[in-house]
This record gives sequence, structure tokens and C-alpha cells, in this order.
Amino acid sequence: MPIGFRINNRAKAAPKELVDAFARLPVANVSDAMSRMTAAGPALRPMHASGGMAGVALTVKTRPGDNLMLHKAIDMAVPGDVIVVDAGGDLTNALMGELMLAYAVKKGVSGFVLNCAIRDADAFVHTNLPTFAAGVTHRGPYKDGPGEINVPIAIDGMVVEPGDIMIGDSDGVLCIPFADAEETLAKTQAKQDAETKQMRAIAEGTNDRSWVDAALKKLGCCFPEN
Repeated sequence: MPIGFRINNRAKAAPKELVDAFARLPVANVSDAMSRMTAAGPALRPMHASGGMAGVALTVKTRPGDNLMLHKAIDMAVPGDVIVVDAGGDLTNALMGELMLAYAVKKGVSGFVLNCAIRDADAFVHTNLPTFAAGVTHRGPYKDGPGEINVPIAIDGMVVEPGDIMIGDSDGVLCIPFADAEETLAKTQAKQDAETKQMRAIAEGTNDRSWVDAALKKLGCCFPEN
């Protein structure tokens, strides 16, 4: 198939029970469980009103300013998909607006991660389908290609492969690789349990803060004598 005009089926997809488990966890804790090595950058911000996102990645790679393959990806989407678009981060033209959003809701899409701009921003707030994008502009897109669907893509160094788990909340978005999902879930749940215990200690006034002085002393910090 020619590079630039390729549409693939997904070879794999994360199971619903794993997606649902990650949906209950903060993105920040999942990121910590992944050694803070993965991020899509601070430019991708929520365009919806509130709420988190979790689903299976359906990937799109397109040239900046063109949404032909994004249209096709929405046609192909199944309920629970998160459509992830690498459009180079260009904000000159919006690749998605109110009409495409309404169609995606009808298709059961769980969310969008768009390394590009949107338009009809009020519709994204009112519809409240989880959508993370890099910006907003009134200028519309072109529909000429090239582009590819269900290929590996990267957003600010974060690699996303078709079938991976995509999550998002007010802290941003994160891709959890298919092969690492179960191990990452276990590590995140352990961190979540530890934080729950720490929050309880804070509320009870029994939180141990001795580690702060210990860390400073190890670094040779000078303390006041009194």
C-alpha cells in the first residue's frame, strides 16, 4: 500500500475490563506508575466541560490542515474507541467541529485526542464528549489527504499504537501500551491505595513528615539553630 494513503484494521484491542479499571484511576497516578516517562505534552488540554476519558486507541496520521482520514476514522469507529490524531500540532486549520462531534457521539466514540485545532468550541463544552486538543481556530480544514489510519503515531514523543489504552483527565492525556497494561494497572492500584492511606493519615493528623528533613540533611542543607 502507498505511504500516505493506507487504512488498516486493528490487529488487537485492549479488553473492556482493563479500560474500565483505568477509567477509575487518576492519570497522574498512572503516569507515576509508568516512571513518568510518557506524556503527550502540556499543549493538549480538555475542550469539554468536565470528566475523564478512557478507551481503545484508533489512530490517525494526517498532514496538517486536512481531515479526510479523520472523517473515515469516525466511520470506522466502534463504541469505546478513542480517536487519536497526529496532525503535527498545527493550529492553522481546525480538523473537527460540531457536525463531526455529533456524528461521533452517535457512533459511541469515547473521546478524541487531537494534536491540532478544533472549531465550534462551545459545542464541545455543551456536548461534553471528552476531547483533548491543542487549540481552537475558526478556519476550516481541507479534505485531500494524505493520511493513514491504524498506524503507529507519536504526539510530543508519546507513541500510540492501535489498540492501546488512552486515558485523560484535567491533568492531560496518556497512552498505556497494550503489552504493559496489566502490569501498569497493578502498580497504579498500589499507588492509589498508598495515597488513600496517606490522605487518611493527613485527616487524622498522623501523617509522617520526617522524610522531608531527612532528605534535606542528606543533601547537606543548613538548618536554623533554634
